Amino acid sequence: MSADGARTSALLRPVTLGALSLRNGVIMAPMTRSRAGPGDVPGALAVAYYGARASAGMIITEGTQPSAHGKGYARTPGLYSAEQLAGWQRVTEAVHAAGGTIVLQMMHVGRIASRLNKDADARTVAPSAVRASGRIFTDAAGLVEFDTPLELSVEGIRDTIGEYAQSARAAQLAGFDGVELHAASGYLPMQFLSTGTNLRRDAYGGTLAKRLRFVIEVLETLAEVWGADRVGLRICPGNPFNDMRDEDPVGTYTALLGAVSAMDLAYLHVIRSPLTSIDAFALARACFPGPRILNDGFDFASGNAALDSGAAAAVSYARNFIANPDLVERYARGLPLAAFDRRTLYTPGAEGYTSYPPYAG
Repeated sequence: MSADGARTSALLRPVTLGALSLRNGVIMAPMTRSRAGPGDVPGALAVAYYGARASAGMIITEGTQPSAHGKGYARTPGLYSAEQLAGWQRVTEAVHAAGGTIVLQMMHVGRIASRLNKDADARTVAPSAVRASGRIFTDAAGLVEFDTPLELSVEGIRDTIGEYAQSARAAQLAGFDGVELHAASGYLPMQFLSTGTNLRRDAYGGTLAKRLRFVIEVLETLAEVWGADRVGLRICPGNPFNDMRDEDPVGTYTALLGAVSAMDLAYLHVIRSPLTSIDAFALARACFPGPRILNDGFDFASGNAALDSGAAAAVSYARNFIANPDLVERYARGLPLAAFDRRTLYTPGAEGYTSYPPYAG
């Protein structure tokens, strides 16, 4: 691509998401990479990994548990201890030193967990005691079945929301620019939204309005800490991943987006639905008037088209950022993209994480 073409590309122009001013619309999507160290602390590898990708308009971190109870996968980072805060502070300093913007994705997995990946005193919790079908990898025993979760009491729900709040305050101290609530992929917020996982008959389940309540209250809590214009929400309507089922996903997410639209969130991060019967992007455009980030299956050309059409304010890229730390420059200059090695996506160590160089041509 010529220099003139790069300058006129929609993805390469500055964009504003709430209070977040980004130098381009090429967003680094959150990706679990399983490289946290002892105590679920992000270490020197994370500093190098994120710092090298700071040319993204915004980095959304890998899903980070707001409490020990929220952990599901092996070697995922947390943000609830002093050591974790210090680790993340080094990450944000590296990104900011390179002129980047970085927000923390808050990921409580709920029932998608094994006790073998958790601290000894951590619980696996969910809106209802319904075990997910499937297995999860553990360092201790390989693939094992998911835990049967404990049903959260109303008091337990309030405690969980409090854990989100505490972690959000820690994210401020760590130097993040904002936070994103992960409400997709079958994790705790989505478990509250869905009829197949929320069997409650109290204030947090039984009707559509009550199933929305947990997500709304978490967003309200995050907005109290950060201001709504630095809070994002990630959804994927109808995604069956992690054994999720909902009787009417379009109805659920139409109601959810109607409820959160008045909050003036920084952005809505929408993943393309794997169900051909649901156009998640069209649903988001119809129901959410604020800035939208679209995700899944985009290249540079289709990303620009999404912005030019008004469907999105920005587009997030996952796989392309793994092997291309300089993805924005490669897009701007029309350079070829490197391929990543699937075998090293989740393995410990630098290989497949910080071992991909920038373009050398």
